[in-house]
Amino acid sequence: MSKKIVHYINQFFAGVGGEEKADIKPELREGVVGPGMALNTALKGEGEIVATIICGDSYFNENLEEAKATILEMVKKYNPDLFIAGPAFNAGRYGVACGDIANAVKEELNIPVLTGMYIENPGADMFKKSLYIIETGNSAAAMRTAVPAMANLALKMLKGEAIGSPEEDKYIPRGIRKNFFASERGSKRAVNMLLKKLKGEEFVTEYPMPDFDRVEPNPAVKDISKAKIALVTSGGIVPKHNPDRIESSSASKYGKYDISGFNDLTEADHETAHGGYDPVYANIDPDRVLPVDVLRDLEKEGAIGELHKYFYTTVGNGTSVGNSKAFAAEFAKELKADGVDAVILTST
Repeated sequence: MSKKIVHYINQFFAGVGGEEKADIKPELREGVVGPGMALNTALKGEGEIVATIICGDSYFNENLEEAKATILEMVKKYNPDLFIAGPAFNAGRYGVACGDIANAVKEELNIPVLTGMYIENPGADMFKKSLYIIETGNSAAAMRTAVPAMANLALKMLKGEAIGSPEEDKYIPRGIRKNFFASERGSKRAVNMLLKKLKGEEFVTEYPMPDFDRVEPNPAVKDISKAKIALVTSGGIVPKHNPDRIESSSASKYGKYDISGFNDLTEADHETAHGGYDPVYANIDPDRVLPVDVLRDLEKEGAIGELHKYFYTTVGNGTSVGNSKAFAAEFAKELKADGVDAVILTST
């Protein structure tokens, strides 16, 4: 008899709709939906998806406790041998939802869990220490490689077999170290690695270092009193009613807005779209996040040359590194073309 699996997917992979359906509440369907079909095939009859839970990415992330409680009750109904979420690839809100609900199923129901996502998905960074996350490509085009890897690890979990190394079972390293007896002592292994490095040969370190993305600072502004200064924020300040519908989490876009007619931002004309902090104080006075009022004062005093007429804004909450870099690369060209000398980047 095959083992029971409950599968979690978002509105897009369920075929319900895209961003316009991201607010749908959790719903339970018997059997297989969407990518579950490929997973079921890859499990070769040793595991079967008996139910699929579908939830909108926005709904899950904006109603965390309610969504988790509802989904946990749905999972309990089937008492599965394994819970699989995703894969989410590089979809930030989906990745965070997969990680969050998988972690809740593991902690509260004591059921083995598995998910999959791209290494730069914010969900991967948040949950890699507590979950097995199969490393996938950055888009659904990588489904054909993600499914076999997820199925292989799922079968190991269903059979109660020992999980191998991240390289062997293709999951994102969790930072867990285990003692083992090596055939050669450390000094010899270290010398062998050094010789390989000197010869330009490939070698694998036994102690990988964290990968920090270091940015070299630019030279100081020569004369700030003549400089054109621009404002950029990841704090989500947007014109009232968020005209471009920048998402409250895992943003897929940024906004460019004209502030040439403003000396002060107020709750009548601007607000925050950010879903990761209490918006009350930012909505009462958006200058707290985007200091237009202070820079206008400095402009009048001659302390700076001028404030650039446009500001650029997005939401940093759960937004992937890839998207963030792409946004900046795009609008940095515009800032340079507009003769901006320096940028003040505000967060929250």
